[in-house]
Amino acid sequence: MKRTYAALAALACLLFASVSFADQPRPWQMTLQDAATPVMSQIRWFEQYTLWFIVPVTIFVLILLIVVGVKFRAKANPVPSKTSHNTLIEIVWTVAPVLILFAIAIPSFNLLTYQLKMPENPDLTIKATATQWLWSYEYQGEQAVSFDSYLLKDTDRAAAGKEDMARYPRLLAVDNEVVVPIGKTVRMLITAAPTDVIHAFAMPAFGIKIDAIPGRLNETWFTAEREGLYYGQCSELCGKDHAFMPIAIRVVSEDKYAAWAQAATSDLAGANKALMAAVDGAPAAVQTAANVSN
Repeated sequence: MKRTYAALAALACLLFASVSFADQPRPWQMTLQDAATPVMSQIRWFEQYTLWFIVPVTIFVLILLIVVGVKFRAKANPVPSKTSHNTLIEIVWTVAPVLILFAIAIPSFNLLTYQLKMPENPDLTIKATATQWLWSYEYQGEQAVSFDSYLLKDTDRAAAGKEDMARYPRLLAVDNEVVVPIGKTVRMLITAAPTDVIHAFAMPAFGIKIDAIPGRLNETWFTAEREGLYYGQCSELCGKDHAFMPIAIRVVSEDKYAAWAQAATSDLAGANKALMAAVDGAPAAVQTAANVSN
């Protein structure tokens, strides 16, 4: 019986360890990523809302094309019609699109306003500077933390403790993630190095995609509602290594963030390892359960 409980405990640890409540691109993905912020929740709603217009219009146009192709083909109409217009049809195909566009435009503008209106008192401000081909981050405020974030090479996985390909996927994992607290409003200042090219900061699960332009400072914001590790990429063609410029944001609890921020001011590597041990500590629990079963 003790072995059974230990095995179940180990299995539970594995299952809950694999569910990081985060999101990332997946093979053959056809839908948007799950929402992790209020903005992305509205984007997902708007996508589903517009489908109620797009699908019926597409089906109607397809049926109309088939009917016209069959009913008015040359074989069925050896003498072509000389009809020049139909007032009712012209009114319908003018008024109906206008009403549909109004129904789509109003919530669209509301969503854009919500996205672009910056919160007055953000809890945290982070500046992201793009360079061919990495991201540099600077935390603004009392605890100043700054670091570069590079694509994690396969040869560096073991040293970084990031060998789990599911949690740290190839071509998306980085050496230093951006760390933010859950439930806090984060203001992002986005730019590119003065002598560089245009990049774009994109985090799909947060509903963020904004250009990083040399000499210009753009800004956006997010409030992460779920803990976990989220991945994005540069979304503006910026050169030969454009595909190797990922973005990783780790959302943690307030106490874990406070401990990380305090330690990162003097020892970023140590702070990252301590945070990973606190967040990715499931394998130790599995090992403990296995030892109990023996």
